[in-house]
Amino acid sequence: MSDTARPAQTPRRRSLIESLEIDTRLLGMIAAFALICIAFDLMTGGRFLSPRNIFNLSIQTVSVAIMATGMVFVIVTRHIDLSVGALLATCSAVMAMMQQAWLPNLMGLELGHWAIAPLAILAGLVAGTAIGAAQGWLVGYLTIPAFIVTLGGLLVWRNVAWYLTGGQTIGPLDENFQLFGGINGTLGTSWSWILGAIAAAAAVWIVFSARRAKISHEFPVKPLWAEGALAAVFVVLILGFVGILNAYQVPIGRLRRIFEARGETVPEGFSMGYGLPISVLLLILVAIAMTVIARKTRLGRYIFATGGNPDSAELSGINTRFLTVKVFAIMGFLCALSAVVASARLTNHANDIGTLDELRVIAAAVIGGTALSGGLGTIYGAVLGALIMQSLQSGMAMIGVDAPFQNIVVGAVLVEAVLLDIAYRVPAVRPKALLFHLIVLPILILMFFGALYFAVSAVAAVVLGVFFKRKGVL
Repeated sequence: MSDTARPAQTPRRRSLIESLEIDTRLLGMIAAFALICIAFDLMTGGRFLSPRNIFNLSIQTVSVAIMATGMVFVIVTRHIDLSVGALLATCSAVMAMMQQAWLPNLMGLELGHWAIAPLAILAGLVAGTAIGAAQGWLVGYLTIPAFIVTLGGLLVWRNVAWYLTGGQTIGPLDENFQLFGGINGTLGTSWSWILGAIAAAAAVWIVFSARRAKISHEFPVKPLWAEGALAAVFVVLILGFVGILNAYQVPIGRLRRIFEARGETVPEGFSMGYGLPISVLLLILVAIAMTVIARKTRLGRYIFATGGNPDSAELSGINTRFLTVKVFAIMGFLCALSAVVASARLTNHANDIGTLDELRVIAAAVIGGTALSGGLGTIYGAVLGALIMQSLQSGMAMIGVDAPFQNIVVGAVLVEAVLLDIAYRVPAVRPKALLFHLIVLPILILMFFGALYFAVSAVAAVVLGVFFKRKGVL
């Protein structure tokens, strides 16, 4: 009996998202961020997406976002750091005292001297790295749980900062130091466009160089049109962001003060844009550096391997104890860097600087997709998580929402982010999560917030239902 020839199966047509090979979780975060921005822009009459607010939103996000990139490594290795806000305060106190007391008394350097800012920043970075490494040593070599070590650090370093300054606000800080604070340090429109063009060209080069590398190793690649579309999106985003920041004009009062300091008067009709803040540029550089460490270095591979399976990592020869010291030292360094940005933006050191930042940083990392079970997380996700958190708080403040209610919303968003992350990774949880969104959540929202928000939750439930149906859960 001869075999009957079977008709060749037609290959399934790939969807647009599959062709672009976009992470669906990242796409979900971007969609959530876009919805938040659009909603607040409508509620504020267009003020939320104005160049001025986007400028302020970007510089307000920097401090938490920088620490969130380090928190990714900490959580990926199955630890936690509750001391980041207090450590920021200690580093800020060290740098403030270096500028106002120690350097003037010991070396005779007064504010305005070119060496004040570099020496103060160096002292803060050394202090932060050393404290982080010490906490990592307690966790890695003495096997004290990171929760306990950093909880103790939260209490210790907050009060060390208080004693260093005698409980006083220290300021004003050096003008060169204040350049890292955002509004006091920008590149201007011309340099911002130049840097934006370089960044756009670099993004296009990275996309196509990665494609060439895959082809040379005979790996599957996306269609050429998909690569071109991604490169075009990167270019539009980069140049669009620069254009928005350049559109924020320096107020006329500030212009007058700038020209008066030079003994000049403002020409008739003269205007000047702020451009890209130095603090935002610092965040971009940190995010790129941390991404390279995570993806391209042995340290990054060890971090994710240890988080995925600590026992197997140790058996394979990874020194997990010393790795823990490195991870917490990186976290301490980034806390000190955030202290530079935070204190420079305030133009002084205050006793409450960094208060509750530990919760904001952890929330940003988790909302950005970092799994609390370890082994999974991205740097760009943490930065986006920090931006979502700051957008929520800024938007609610602009529409007059009370501070306690803002914290309620942020806490609810954090729990929701963890629930969706678990539902994404564990198929057995998805029906329960869908049931929660269809029944429990609308009832709670109706009880607390009224019929309007009930309608919003119903729409979210329908979207989740379609998503889970496509995944084959329903």
